[in-house]
Amino acid sequence: MNKSRIIIIAAVVVVLALCLVVKSLFIGRYEYEPVRVEIPRGADSDEVKRILTDALGKDFGGKTARLWKLQGGIAERAHGSYLVGTGESSLRLSRDIANGHQTPVRLTFNNMRTVGDLARRVSEVMEIDSASFVAAADSMLGKAGLTKEQQPSAFIPDTYEFYWTASALYVVEKLFAERQSFWNDQRRAKAAGLGLTPEDVHTLASIVEAETAKSDERPKVARLYLNRLAKNMPLQADPTVKFALGDPTLRRITGQHLKIDSPYNTYTNTGLPPGPISIAERSTLSAVLDAPEHNFLYMCAKSDFSGYHDFAVDYNRHRINAARYHRALTARGIK
Repeated sequence: MNKSRIIIIAAVVVVLALCLVVKSLFIGRYEYEPVRVEIPRGADSDEVKRILTDALGKDFGGKTARLWKLQGGIAERAHGSYLVGTGESSLRLSRDIANGHQTPVRLTFNNMRTVGDLARRVSEVMEIDSASFVAAADSMLGKAGLTKEQQPSAFIPDTYEFYWTASALYVVEKLFAERQSFWNDQRRAKAAGLGLTPEDVHTLASIVEAETAKSDERPKVARLYLNRLAKNMPLQADPTVKFALGDPTLRRITGQHLKIDSPYNTYTNTGLPPGPISIAERSTLSAVLDAPEHNFLYMCAKSDFSGYHDFAVDYNRHRINAARYHRALTARGIK
């Protein structure tokens, strides 16, 4: 074997050895279930490395950290949330982190009673803390003309996408913009035809939603309350009393409960309360706007505990329905 061939073979061996070294130090694929890596604001280079190894394991996380450092490794730019899927390469992930190319997070919410509840949900998904979200809502929604009590009407439950690092004000503005988009000219005209503002519709929808979990019954319940409003009758909605008492778990409303001095007590006050008692769903808003005509003025939960209600046009019929329901409560030991 001549000298040149020996040199070539030696060079190839060296290159192969270097490739193996590079692969062992830098190249890898994530083999586990998808996970999010969250790098907080203010993290330094050491913190970024620790976060990567804690979340992704010493081997893959370490390789990603080393590649990230080779690409500049600016900790401030790494700030964000990155979804690491099964099979993700350390090279691609390190490039995303180096360039701050985050993976959006999904914010899904429903069954929220207050803006504070929504704030806590946001803080579970994003870097925003609850207090910052509430402060942003107070500031932005106040400028939009909503009172503190009306603030729950600024939001519509759904799934939204944000970057994890988005500011509280940006999130509030985007959520409010979605609500404003819902209130197109056609829906505003429907609300006006009922003698309601959009905020009124949110308030009534929140009561309807609390009264019945049965979506097919909500339009009927909505019309009942619209009928009562038209006659200037108190709504007499138990969920508003629970809200006033601060106890949504109450199963039986007594005469003592009905004495609570609160603008949310629809037994002692006519008209709508000052704001929603929850953040109403889009479908329930539509149930109010498209409520079918009927003459019912009274409702009572069915005694079979099916979740549906008995409806009545006159109070005498309602008293019979209510007596039957209360006997069922007593039989079950519900006080």
